[in-house]
Amino acid sequence: MEPTQNSEPKNNNRVWLFVALFLVLLGINGFLFYLNQQKGKQNEQLTATVKEKDDKLEAQIKEYETLKADFERQSQEVQSMGQSNDSLLARISAINADLLKLRSFRKGSFSIAEQRRFKERAANFEAQLRKKDEEIAQLKADNEALYTETTTLKERQNKLTDTISTVVRSNQDLSEKVAVASRLQADNIRVGIINGRNKEKDDDDNEFKAKRVEKVKVTFNLARNDVAPKETKQIMMRLIEPDGSALYNLSTGGGTFMVDGSEAFYTAKQDIVFDNTRQPVQFLYAKGASYKTGLHTVELYSGGVMIGKTTFTLK
Repeated sequence: MEPTQNSEPKNNNRVWLFVALFLVLLGINGFLFYLNQQKGKQNEQLTATVKEKDDKLEAQIKEYETLKADFERQSQEVQSMGQSNDSLLARISAINADLLKLRSFRKGSFSIAEQRRFKERAANFEAQLRKKDEEIAQLKADNEALYTETTTLKERQNKLTDTISTVVRSNQDLSEKVAVASRLQADNIRVGIINGRNKEKDDDDNEFKAKRVEKVKVTFNLARNDVAPKETKQIMMRLIEPDGSALYNLSTGGGTFMVDGSEAFYTAKQDIVFDNTRQPVQFLYAKGASYKTGLHTVELYSGGVMIGKTTFTLK
């Protein structure tokens, strides 16, 4: 019986030992569970912190990309207005350099100090951007005002040019009318001949014997013209033979002059001072050779314009 009694305490000790061991294990598991929970929370916080930094980094990169696009827009606007865009190109270059640095942080840490520094730089760029937008707006307003003023001036200039052109045309028309009105006119043209005995013969029919002609005498009056200036006038006479050729001899005072843009021969010329008194003019021409028979024509010119004409016949 005694051995049975001794085995019971041993069994009880074992039970208590198992209970104690179980409690120790349970405590260890609980502690490990607590540690795992704490580590999980730390990992979550770390993940949240990293995500927050990444979000801030991406937001900062996006802000710089927006600034770059705005500065490029300003550069194009300034260049289109013919202004220098060197300062804007320098800012775009600085933003590109900052973007390279920001993108490099994707592989490393984006510290709070770096966040603050780039945020301040972005704010500075933003202030420069707003100031430049104001300058561009003012420049556009000035250009628009200048364009309006220039357009107005051009319209006035065109009107003035049209007015001047009208005045010039009117003056030209008036000058042409005055020039036409001031032309001389030969009146009472008469032809006579002087024979070898220096005797003059007139004929109302202007018909003479060719063998008796030594000299041809042409007389006329200059008609009154209140428009023509009182000045020296040059008058040419053309004595045209039946074959259509004008008598021309340098030794007897002949020469050439322009008629309707073409060169023509004249038989004789003289300068007279026009005084608007119907003054008489006379040409006396000696051919120095026999005259041809047939119809002769006398043409009188002044200023390249015919002022009178008549004919006579030599038999």
